[in-house]
Parts: sequence; C-alpha cells; structure tokens
Amino acid sequence: MSNQEKRKSKFVSESIVTMTELVLPNHTNQLGNLLGGQLMHWIDICAALASSKHSQKVCVTASVDRIDFHHPIKLGNVVTLVASVNRAFKTSMEVGVKVFTESHIEGTRIHSNTAYLTFVSVDENGKPVETLEIVPETEDEKRRFDEALKRRKTRLENRSNNS
Repeated sequence: MSNQEKRKSKFVSESIVTMTELVLPNHTNQLGNLLGGQLMHWIDICAALASSKHSQKVCVTASVDRIDFHHPIKLGNVVTLVASVNRAFKTSMEVGVKVFTESHIEGTRIHSNTAYLTFVSVDENGKPVETLEIVPETEDEKRRFDEALKRRKTRLENRSNNS
C-alpha cells in the first residue's frame, strides 16, 4: 500500500484549483456578455478538478447550488475561477468556486460570482467510493467548513421534500 493510499485526509489548501479564461466572441450573447451556460460550464470543470485533486478519484457532479449573476461579464474580460473543497462527507464533497472578472484595459477586478457544487468520488465502474477527509486550517476555511454542513442539511431536506 502506497503512502497516498494510507493517507486519510488532506488540507483544504491541497485541493485549490485556479482556472483562467478569456471571454471570446463565441462565449457571448447578442449583448456581448458572457453566456450564463458558458460560465456554468467553466465553474463545473474547475470544481470537478478540485474535487478530483482532493479525492484522487474521478468525481462526478451530484448537484449545483444556486448561481447568481451580479455583474455582466463582457467580451474581452478575463475570468478567473478559484475552487476548493469546503467539506468532505462519506463519498461526497462540497466545492466552493469564486469567480473574478477582470478588465485589463480598465484595470478592474471584481468578485462576480460564487457557486457551491456537490461532487461524488466514483470508482472505475462509476460507483460511489469513500473520499478523504478535509482539514481546514485558516479561519476562512473553518467558516466555509461549518457553513458547508448547513448547506448540506438544506440540500438533503429539499431532496426529501421533493421526493
């Protein structure tokens, strides 16, 4: 058994993934704004990479919490997505993604979106498998760790109410 297989936990900082994308014409609507679906696609990829980096397994999207669009993201803007695992459960993980929008021409950078997604670690047959525990170190990581449990309870309650 390798050292990685013996390991039962990882720090939040070990799951961080940063992606940078340039908004090109094929990413925009008729108003020159980034398509919401394109941003959701980038968010899903970034979160999948963070969950896989943490669990060392293939991870699949189980749910996406609400995504609010506070500011339009324009053609030519640079979009930076930063994802990390907020909390790990038995087979699932909540991943938080912060989206920043930059205009290099205007010299601006804003936090444009936040999203929370749940991913499940799977084996080669697509069956859920246990994932590693996550260890928050900073105050911000500890806050997100605690808030993730509250969001999970809400998600599970909503799922049982919709059944």
